[in-house]
Amino acid sequence: MKTRMCVFVCVATGGGEPSPASDKPKESSGQPLARGPAGLSSQRLWRGWSWSQGSCFQSSRREKYGNVFKTHLLGRPLIRVTGAEHVRKILMGEHHLVSTEWPRSTRMLLGPNTVANSIGDIHRHKRKVFSKIFSHEALESYLPKIQLVIQDTLRMWSSNPEPINVYYESQKLTFRMAIRVLLGFCISDEELTRLFEVYQQFVENVFSLPVDLPFSGYRRGIRARETLQKGLEKAIREKLQNTQGKDYSDALDILIESGKEHGKELTMQELKDGTLELIFAAYATTASASTSLVMQLLKHPGVLEKLREELRSQGILHNGCLTSSSLHYLDCVIKEVLRLFTPISGGYRTVLQTFELDGFQIPKGWSVMYSIRDTHDTAPVFKDVDVFDPDRFGQDRTEDKDGRFHYLPFGGGVRTCLGKHLAKLFLKALAIELASTSRFELATRTFPRITLVPVVHPVDGLKVKFFGLDSNQNEILTETETMLGATV
Repeated sequence: MKTRMCVFVCVATGGGEPSPASDKPKESSGQPLARGPAGLSSQRLWRGWSWSQGSCFQSSRREKYGNVFKTHLLGRPLIRVTGAEHVRKILMGEHHLVSTEWPRSTRMLLGPNTVANSIGDIHRHKRKVFSKIFSHEALESYLPKIQLVIQDTLRMWSSNPEPINVYYESQKLTFRMAIRVLLGFCISDEELTRLFEVYQQFVENVFSLPVDLPFSGYRRGIRARETLQKGLEKAIREKLQNTQGKDYSDALDILIESGKEHGKELTMQELKDGTLELIFAAYATTASASTSLVMQLLKHPGVLEKLREELRSQGILHNGCLTSSSLHYLDCVIKEVLRLFTPISGGYRTVLQTFELDGFQIPKGWSVMYSIRDTHDTAPVFKDVDVFDPDRFGQDRTEDKDGRFHYLPFGGGVRTCLGKHLAKLFLKALAIELASTSRFELATRTFPRITLVPVVHPVDGLKVKFFGLDSNQNEILTETETMLGATV
């Protein structure tokens, strides 16, 4: 999926001096954009991997070279694209102007049977099969289970006498949600922890250089994938043999049935690749957005209080209900988190046929990277783009309604993120539980800086101390605190 290309964005823009698209070619000449550097050296490449200068670096490149400019990625020409008008042409040109092409390491590690790796008619078919997983009916069936996982996690956070690393714990939370809720696997907590640790290693190396040497990141990723596939096959077989006592159809059930409905029963390898992709889709980006949500509620207590007032007015503060369609401010908060802290930078495409963009010809075979984050940062429809302001999406302003491609945290076109409604549902459920059952405070003197690699997250993970709240918004004392209070 598009949501994992941010590392390559950083490589492309961090290592060499891009060439401006300054020499507009004659319409009949067939010449491409102005030539750029011959390519990135290894030293520059690795400097790109560690890049974390953020949007300031990107804005300086944009101001110097414009919204469409050329750079290089691993020796290949790359066109970086910003702005709703240009991004729209890329996204709507899927399958005829451009096509998704993942780096070799990513293709190999995700597997050949995934939606991300498919193109053309195969991609259309797979999206139909997977779309039922994220239908309205399916999401309604997942919601009670998602809420239980979140509630249990927040209780653990609040009972911990020490501050927690929000980003790391959010990764554990989203992994647990994917395994327990989406896939319906009944595995022990010990096995869940083991798989999470292996999955961490898999994700860390999914964008590694495709060099298959004994101690390379790519080889570590392959070993992690093999271990995960064994664990997933075992869980799938156990699940298929034990279908009694279930009160809802999970994503794996729906995937299997949807495959049959479309005339193709999925093989075990397809099921393993499909489950791995579902975990991948639900994991890093949702954990990133969850961490950004906590940070912004910490930075803006007025937003948190306004959210609590809305929940209170709807009579759902503390009752865990997420069925009301009138939680407008909650919607605005989630939208603003995704606008200002979009988990991923953008998407990467290969040009299928030469086409014109902003007056320049983009040659067949070149690569194009469209930037979601830069497009949000420069969208003229948003006022004070650097300010966290959920009310910009309120009914009085609706800044996002003035252009379809100015706001695109989940991409767009035929490859728009299949799991976007699940992600928003999860974030809303988390926000409700945070507002209802928790008080939380920053455990460090200042807020950490943000890095964009591999997804948006605080460099220290965001250290926060959580406290439980009862139904009257009073702090729940831990057992130790209660004992100490009784002896005073």
